[in-house]
Amino acid sequence: MVMPGRAFASASPLTPGQRRVLDVAKEQMDRAGEALWRRDIAGIADFGVHSSVPRFHFANLEQGTVRSFLVAHGTGSDPEHDGYLNEFSNTPGSNATSRGAYVTYEWYRGRYGTSIRLGGLDPDNSNALPRYIVAHPAEYATRAHVERWGRLGRSNGCFAMDPADFNEALWNLSGGRLLYADRLGIS
Repeated sequence: MVMPGRAFASASPLTPGQRRVLDVAKEQMDRAGEALWRRDIAGIADFGVHSSVPRFHFANLEQGTVRSFLVAHGTGSDPEHDGYLNEFSNTPGSNATSRGAYVTYEWYRGRYGTSIRLGGLDPDNSNALPRYIVAHPAEYATRAHVERWGRLGRSNGCFAMDPADFNEALWNLSGGRLLYADRLGIS
């Protein structure tokens, strides 16, 4: 008589926050629907936490993994420059970060080097292209900046990352993937 093998429960290697990031990525990909042409990895920007905390998450839905990095928000979203995003805006000239779902487009060479063009998919970020809201590397978005000032610098509404980490965005986000930004408070 052959007995079935014993199954052992294994603990999930993901934290509850990482599981929530993956859930948000899946929910927002489903909501974005046909606007996305790649559904394997999403960027989730959690502006509900301080800028000194890694709050830009690459959610790999195929592998069930999350990698987190620093990301800056706009000057118009944080006029006190205390490191907390106070408000979102879609208004041209506001220099604020916009909330909502974006589709990533092509790479281009801009003021900060190779960057990723973004298209807003929601009424709250519909002006992303005309406002030139993009993902780009910036020296004010580094760990060294946090160590010196206790917070990141601010962008003009763009998703600015540490240049040492920005290749992660180039590899994981460009080409029709989702970038979603909101005050989630998960990180």
